[in-house]
Amino acid sequence: MTTAALETGVGPMLRGWREQRRISQLELALRADSSARHISFIETGRSRPSEDMVLRLAEHLDVPVRERNALLLAAGYAPHYAQTPLDDPSMSSLREGMERLLQAYEPYPALMVDATYTVLAANRGIEMLLEGVAGHLLTPPVNAMRLTLHPEGLAPRIRNLPEWRGHLLDQMERQIALMRSDALRELYEEVAAHPVPAGRTAPDPGSRPVFPFALPLRIEHGGTVLSFISTIATFNTPMDVTVSELAIETFLPADPETAKYLQSLMP
Repeated sequence: MTTAALETGVGPMLRGWREQRRISQLELALRADSSARHISFIETGRSRPSEDMVLRLAEHLDVPVRERNALLLAAGYAPHYAQTPLDDPSMSSLREGMERLLQAYEPYPALMVDATYTVLAANRGIEMLLEGVAGHLLTPPVNAMRLTLHPEGLAPRIRNLPEWRGHLLDQMERQIALMRSDALRELYEEVAAHPVPAGRTAPDPGSRPVFPFALPLRIEHGGTVLSFISTIATFNTPMDVTVSELAIETFLPADPETAKYLQSLMP
């Protein structure tokens, strides 16, 4: 949260999360073993919630871990969740496990990103797709959204760019609503401003009828059109801000031809 958000107090912040989740005061009270009157008093500032109550309400409102710390600070309490850098020695087991997972997914593409889509790790399947991308987009820190939607990135090779671009921008909008991050908002405005390359403005007629169960990423590589279905995995019940914002995105071949092509490149 920004300083301005903290100055509004924990009550309005909780009310904002409740309204965003479209939950009534009574429903939230029943979930949190409280009363609608007490929830009302908290939201209007007539009652200061205990630390346990802040955490309980945040849990039932499915507030992201980072924002739970912000709620605690606004209520006058210390943050509950640590924010440990990924390169900290205590995170070595986590890093090694994630890297093994990415490698095990080869030859199919997979990568790990943080809350602002900075690429933290990627396997050889991803590296293969990046052939021909402008060097400045591959200079660390590499950003997955920038890499995908930049005119000198993957965008010119994405056959269904209008649909895939819309999917990514919608995904970012949902993240912004949850995180309220200035950095993420700036990234969104940057990538949304990139023009769609000539010849890529019309919808790809093959993307929907052929794959009715999910929108595929259809991308050219070496004269071959590859089709992938994207999945995103996050940690359950994270107790650290850094861990809560990690995500692994994997690209599952959407047809036998794509699987065969990738296996031929990395037998």
